[in-house]
Amino acid sequence: MRTLPALLTATVLALPLVTAVASPLPEAEARTAAPASAWHHRLREAAPEGMVIGTAVAGGGHHEDQDYPDPFTHDRRYLRHMSQQFSSLSPENQMKWEFLRPDQDTYDFAAADAIVEYAEANGQVVRGHTLLWHSQNPDWLEEGDFSREELRTLLREHITTVVGRYSGRIDQWDVANEIFQEDGELRTEENIWIRELGPGIIADAFRWAHEADPSAELFLNDYNVDGVNPKSDAYYAFAQDLLEQGVPLHGFSTQAHLSLQYAFPGDLEDNLRRFDELGLNTAITELDVRMAPDGRHGRPSREQLAQQADYYRQALEACLNVEGCRSFTIWGFTDKYSWVPHFFEDEGYATVMTDRFQRKPAFYALLRTLAHAG
Repeated sequence: MRTLPALLTATVLALPLVTAVASPLPEAEARTAAPASAWHHRLREAAPEGMVIGTAVAGGGHHEDQDYPDPFTHDRRYLRHMSQQFSSLSPENQMKWEFLRPDQDTYDFAAADAIVEYAEANGQVVRGHTLLWHSQNPDWLEEGDFSREELRTLLREHITTVVGRYSGRIDQWDVANEIFQEDGELRTEENIWIRELGPGIIADAFRWAHEADPSAELFLNDYNVDGVNPKSDAYYAFAQDLLEQGVPLHGFSTQAHLSLQYAFPGDLEDNLRRFDELGLNTAITELDVRMAPDGRHGRPSREQLAQQADYYRQALEACLNVEGCRSFTIWGFTDKYSWVPHFFEDEGYATVMTDRFQRKPAFYALLRTLAHAG
């Protein structure tokens, strides 16, 4: 009997390839967004050698509360675009603690396994997300009566089991996610691991992950660290400290959840470069550009779509201009499954395709930028 991942793979590989999807712009205008040489290219094909173009794989988390079935297992059109356009996949929720650990003694790897197997079948790499975080932890962990030693054992066992299961199959891991506050102080009260075990547990998490898979690149990852600011300064100092200790830290990544309400972080490239100069790889891991639509019928205006495309372009160019930035991931590619409307009131339309998989100007901005770089 064929397994679910095998069936998914067979379905995707049997589907006809689509080289052009309707654009929200008239065709003539859409073509001006991409050079003729790139018109039939896909993002993954246009990328320079050695650079991966990724997307989050929708599922778990808020998706479980929606009136649609799990898109990864049910939406063939979604799967087709994901296999054609992207060379890297990041589980949106399927590798977070609350999803993997329904109770203290149980692991549920079904969804994570399916994503990894799908990626391998389609020539894609995987970014693991995430091992140590203050959010989306199961109630049994957050509300349990554990001693310090028990908590330390729980974390070590979790990291060893999860990273070890995918040893050699996951390229990069977000080991420590969102550990600093906006003012540059550690997120001590919210983060059960830091609060109960002290800041040194972060270095231990990196060591345990490296022991479980010496081939994986291990990252610090956060939001609002796109430019040079108190929060990214804290990461810079923290990264220096970890490296001085000989901790196996390999990269720093910014999520880059952006909004048209705010100016584009013009010092993004400078920020990435200073981490690159520390000898770290860098990455953009969760890019989207949300907006409060001001067009007709509550949809984005042409001006907003153009501005959104410019934000996507600038983010990609910043990464391309830094030698060690070789992983560029958007946090979902279709508005149909975007997390944004569920977390930001009156904002949305944050991805590069509409809810009907029509390509927006942002898609062509990425395609053109990749084609020029490649």
